[in-house]
Amino acid sequence: MTLEIGSKAPDFSLKSKTADGLVDVKLSDHIGQNPVVLLFFPFAFTGVCIEEACSVRDDLSSYESLNARVFGISVDSPFAQEVMSNQEKLNFPLLSDFNKTVSSDYGVLYEEFIGYYGVSKRSAFVVTEEGAVSYAWSSDDPKQLPDFDSIKAAIL
Repeated sequence: MTLEIGSKAPDFSLKSKTADGLVDVKLSDHIGQNPVVLLFFPFAFTGVCIEEACSVRDDLSSYESLNARVFGISVDSPFAQEVMSNQEKLNFPLLSDFNKTVSSDYGVLYEEFIGYYGVSKRSAFVVTEEGAVSYAWSSDDPKQLPDFDSIKAAIL
């Protein structure tokens, strides 16, 4: 079951791969600092996932103007995510939920998706500076993108 608005966002520590190597990104490092947008997506290098990531890339300044940090999350390896990030010139980190714990904690893990088990649903969450969920959306249709205007409105 997807997290509900008002609930406490589960903390996590996930790997991101940069040119400098693997880095740990923790949600708790942002609590008390800034709101966080978490965008879960099924697979790196797929059409709709690239469309979503590039849309956020091209509009990142609007999230930054709200003092929000944006993170993309999928069950892909951090190494595959780094290639996608470089290929698409993404300007926000992609985090690897390779062990599927965060997708499970947030209630957005498909039991089965086109023959694969343990894939993140396309989902979006806004976590306030206080660590509460102010926006929660998840779709069983991987082609449906989140409503980015509603995400930004929930940051305020």
